[in-house]
Amino acid sequence: MTTTTSRVLQLLELLQSADTRTVAELAERLAVNERTVRRYVQHLLELEIPVESVRGRYGGYRIRAGYRMPPVILSDDEAVALLLGLAHALASSDAPDVAVQTAMSKIRRSLPAASARRLDSLLETAVLDVPAHQDVPDAGTLLTIADAIKQRRPLDLRYLDAAHTPSRRTVLPHDLVAHSSRWYLIAFDTVRRSERTFRVDRIRTARAVSGTFQPPARSDAIDRLVDGFAEADYPWRVELRIRASVDHIRRYLPASVAVLRPIPERDGDDAPAWHRASIHAQRLDWIPAVIAALDCDVVIESPDELRQLARATAARLLAAAAASGGTADRAEVSAAGSALAPRT
Repeated sequence: MTTTTSRVLQLLELLQSADTRTVAELAERLAVNERTVRRYVQHLLELEIPVESVRGRYGGYRIRAGYRMPPVILSDDEAVALLLGLAHALASSDAPDVAVQTAMSKIRRSLPAASARRLDSLLETAVLDVPAHQDVPDAGTLLTIADAIKQRRPLDLRYLDAAHTPSRRTVLPHDLVAHSSRWYLIAFDTVRRSERTFRVDRIRTARAVSGTFQPPARSDAIDRLVDGFAEADYPWRVELRIRASVDHIRRYLPASVAVLRPIPERDGDDAPAWHRASIHAQRLDWIPAVIAALDCDVVIESPDELRQLARATAARLLAAAAASGGTADRAEVSAAGSALAPRT
């Protein structure tokens, strides 16, 4: 949605800066196809902006003569959505930088000074994992967090965790990160005395409180966020040995799920190297399917409950494969079931 909005604004800017522009020219400037240009024109017509079609060899689109855009009045939610969409477009490699920067400048000038200052704070402090689309949470919460990070002020949060348990925290905000379609606040929790990650859409209220703090020297915010996911405080600690390349393992166990460490290779072994995957998991039921999908040598080092779950899953798969088979298939399943039975 925000990407479409930013492109429509770019189209309006292009139409206002020339008498007539051809569909081919607009498509090239916006890096879209001609059908999409016509769809964007329809968006402008729905907003009651008088875009006229010009027929003929040099035809295209133009704004009706004498028309002037009325002053833009945006809510905080609308301004955040528009500016974040434009920021994503600006960060992408194929974006028309001049048009995007011009549109951002015009939006900022249309806002009250206080709102423009808070939006500047958001753009300066937010780390956007481009080009993934982001679901934007409450604009007021985002702006309050960004302003607190810039001003180095503590935040009073009312928060709901994944189990919907409410809590109240005082935190020192370090980073505001958009990653994998969600927004996260990385902050130091003053009660728990450790750095924590909060999903912004679970923050019920955020309020800056008195005082200031000196933020620590920080490494890359997205790397720290992903590392935090992989080392989260979940009930299960899983250790796997996997014989495959890092690229292959990461297709099924991304950095946000597993920490990978190489296992020293034996001399003269040309096979793929072994890696140890450490996983902190809320549940174990999804891991056997991942092990099967890896399609390589895997050894379950711990816990025993995962070994038992893998045996049970394998027995069910064999039973399903032989469900319509004959005596030989059933004998094979029986033998396999005995081999997979937990050892005492």
